[in-house]
Amino acid sequence: MKYSVVFSLSLVLVCIALTSAILPYKQVLQHSRIRGKQRGPNVCAMQQVAGSNKKYFTNCKQWYHRKICGKPTILRYECCPGYLNVQGEKGCPVALPIDNIYNTLGNVGSSSTQLYSKQAKLRPEIEGPGTFTMFAPSNEAWTALPAEIIEALVSNVNIELLNALHYHMVDRRILTDELKHGVTLPSMYQDLNIFVHHYPNGIVTVNCARIMKADHFATNGVVHVIDRVITALTNTIQDTLEIDDNFQQLRAAVAAAGLEEMLSQEGEYTLFAPSDEAFQKIPPATLNRILGDPEALKSLLNYHILKKVQCAEAIISGAPMETLEGSTLEVGCSGDSLTINGKTIITNKDILTTNGVIHMVDELLIPDSAKTLLELTHKPGVTKIGDLFTQAGLISHLESREPLTLLAPQDVAFTEESPVINEDVRNLLLDHIVKDQLSSKYLYHGQTLDTLSGKKLRVFMYRNALCVENSCIAAHDRRGRYGSMMIMDKILTPPAGTIMDILKADDRFSMFVGAIQTAGLTENLNRPGAFTIFAPTNEAILALPSREQNRIMGDPSLLKYHIAEQILVSGGAASQMVLLKTLHGAKLEIGTKRNVLNVNKTPVIDSDLMATNGVIHAVNKVLQPIATRQSENRNGMEISSEDILRFGVSPAKIPSPRLRKVTRDANLQKSK
Repeated sequence: MKYSVVFSLSLVLVCIALTSAILPYKQVLQHSRIRGKQRGPNVCAMQQVAGSNKKYFTNCKQWYHRKICGKPTILRYECCPGYLNVQGEKGCPVALPIDNIYNTLGNVGSSSTQLYSKQAKLRPEIEGPGTFTMFAPSNEAWTALPAEIIEALVSNVNIELLNALHYHMVDRRILTDELKHGVTLPSMYQDLNIFVHHYPNGIVTVNCARIMKADHFATNGVVHVIDRVITALTNTIQDTLEIDDNFQQLRAAVAAAGLEEMLSQEGEYTLFAPSDEAFQKIPPATLNRILGDPEALKSLLNYHILKKVQCAEAIISGAPMETLEGSTLEVGCSGDSLTINGKTIITNKDILTTNGVIHMVDELLIPDSAKTLLELTHKPGVTKIGDLFTQAGLISHLESREPLTLLAPQDVAFTEESPVINEDVRNLLLDHIVKDQLSSKYLYHGQTLDTLSGKKLRVFMYRNALCVENSCIAAHDRRGRYGSMMIMDKILTPPAGTIMDILKADDRFSMFVGAIQTAGLTENLNRPGAFTIFAPTNEAILALPSREQNRIMGDPSLLKYHIAEQILVSGGAASQMVLLKTLHGAKLEIGTKRNVLNVNKTPVIDSDLMATNGVIHAVNKVLQPIATRQSENRNGMEISSEDILRFGVSPAKIPSPRLRKVTRDANLQKSK
């Protein structure tokens, strides 16, 4: 048991130690050796996709996930490349005999290539002197070729078959150490290039054929077994679009966007090429708008192009990949199908060219940068705001070419299924559109934003939140063609007056308003400023003993403990404790528990009543400064400073040492 734990720990450390100092293929090969070590020398652990013959050397991530393209894998233990098992011996202790390339083909599972080499009279060349690299298709790869292609090759063995085999060869020894990403190798057929790609997951491809077994040494070179027959490439991406009738609309779009030259030049691109069928699925109004807008069209097409060559065989799980447009696509796989953003929309993969690869898609990918504000609201989770604009007859603002920013509440922020559309609702919707196309990363504390309704909104910056009035940003911005959308956690409530205006207009706070007026604080709370008020309701005040009611109605100090000279909306304390210094001098402890704002552990019953000079949070309890709360006696009765002076409370009955000193001083003052 102890050995097992130590061994498992050592494997974890090995996963960490395998760094980029060696190429990814060697990393996964080394990892597979380590995983197979217990089975004997030179044993590699491989993962075979359930229900198929596909096998992969395993990396750390695959080892623990045990899935490739969403399918479960079965562990297989086989001899590592270049080694043999001997009956009666553990593992694979014997190195494969080194022979010429022709004989090596028969030893490494490529006997079909060996047979075709003999038929094409290539045998003497690969048996004789020299140094060659052969990318040899496996037996299964030859079997997978359509019958008519095989027939065409073998019917003209001296030309077609020989040329095809020569295209699989290079006239020098090339090991996987040299097969680096983006390398091109001149083949032995008219020096036409073979295109090599070496991916971070350890997969190496030549013309998008995966190398299954690499580095089989021969006396006159090396053999790499690949999973498909490769063909010579002479067309660029642009050439391919020109001759393929599936891409007539794409050809026209590429020409209109001025991308023909780029797709004709040398480079490393992956094009997810929408078919004519994909274009036909888009609503005509949307398609015509994009086709008629050169900038939107260029963004659309660049969103279909990756900055690198991504062969299908190298994709074994999902990963974000950056496009020329600047945003990313989640490219993955599900079984034998490739996926984009989780959708199985690739209908034809690995159409190879000299400057990249094409995967045909049957759905047009429209980036945010080519969308209107209305189209941005079609994303799941923020659809209700777009529906309301449509119902209110304000849709023109979301389809406008005017630079605007929509502060879009998440769907969960809407409690009513379908509010009655009236002038108030229309004005509230216009409160959510800010003039100018903004980005949240450029917003700052104290900034004011002008809305289409004519109101001004304030920006509040907190340690873990960025808020506009009562609503805080809940997700990344989405920047459209003309407007941007900031996704917010609440419906905005712009300020509707000063703090005193709002308190007076709400019957729940009539006693608190009276206390403020009696204490002479009205002017303060009517002037411009930045206040946070925790306003006790009438119910909270009436729940107090009559003596305490009189105290709050006439004690400015206690009232000031409910007022902080800083604006804190509920979202500013959503994930942290905040201390707010009050006008009293003591601090309030603000936090959130079960999504409810709390002050001094007292739940706020109604939060974020926004005023032009602050914010109000309603509480059902009169707040007491911490020092006063600590002065409760053993029977649970509160002792105020007035009680100390009036009744001469004994210091022995005061639990707090600091308050005992205050009491002694107060009693001394009384005796004088």
